[in-house]
Amino acid sequence: MPVEIRELVIRAVVKDERNQNPDTAAMPEELQNQQALIEECVKQVLKILKRKQER
Repeated sequence: MPVEIRELVIRAVVKDERNQNPDTAAMPEELQNQQALIEECVKQVLKILKRKQER
């Protein structure tokens, strides 16, 4: 016996966390730290790739 759905209700709640975050002053420093970490990782990967090519 088939089931027929006549009504489907979907609710969603969207929050803007950027405006509610009390640590907004720390964000630029955190982004700087993250950027520095990414740069260091890229340097290390490039160094490893360069060593592989020399072999």
